[in-house]
Amino acid sequence: METHQSLSLLLLFLSYLLACNVAQHHDISRKDFPPDFIFGAASSAYQYEGATDVDGRKPSIWDTFTKDDPEKIADHSSGKIADEFYYRYKSDIKRLKETGFDTFRFSISWSRVLPNGRKGDVNHKGVQFYTSLIETLIHEGIEPIVTIFHWDLPQALEDEYGGFLSPKFVDDYLDYADFCFKTFGDKVKKWITFNEPIMFTTNGYEFGTFAPGRCSRFVQNCTSGNSATEPYIVVHHLILAHAKAIDIYKRNSRRVKRKSLE
Repeated sequence: METHQSLSLLLLFLSYLLACNVAQHHDISRKDFPPDFIFGAASSAYQYEGATDVDGRKPSIWDTFTKDDPEKIADHSSGKIADEFYYRYKSDIKRLKETGFDTFRFSISWSRVLPNGRKGDVNHKGVQFYTSLIETLIHEGIEPIVTIFHWDLPQALEDEYGGFLSPKFVDDYLDYADFCFKTFGDKVKKWITFNEPIMFTTNGYEFGTFAPGRCSRFVQNCTSGNSATEPYIVVHHLILAHAKAIDIYKRNSRRVKRKSLE
């Protein structure tokens, strides 16, 4: 066993040395990649937008998580200011173009477009922001790729029924996804339903290190949660929401296609 481990480490080390040698003697460029290779950058709303309490946006579970106990976050930070992408997106997109990226994957803040989590209460300023963001990307020749959910559930839904722990979440997520498809789908052709679901589930409901910070008390100093059961409940509802969202997307795509042919 130890011989195999030593051999594996040696091979990894040799691969690393080879890669370093290639990098030193060869300038890597697009020519080193297939013609259809896509270069892109990725981000998430809470980590870089800032402006968490302006223009109608309401709190998400991450706002609550960082506000209640900043010590939970390694660098004691929050998304209140972040990179101020909400205000600087046009200049940032120009930098993306100058760098040579083909795509930009960003997430929509659920609580910025639907502050209370439901489509009956639309925040039009939030919709205008993402519409302008998408149009700016396309104008600069960068394809927008949208993540519907990147860990930032509206706090309103967490307070009402426990968020992912309730089957009610599935219906609200589907309404939200449908809203995104219909609102931005004429310009956005590539979507991601959930970002890193395993990270969200285990850290949020097993270890308590991500929002909403739930776990058994013997795992961390969580005020509530059950590390033995809740992650499985969350995954169950997440898979249902993902599968049903795909069906909704297909129906919307057929509707848009029929409309374009009329």
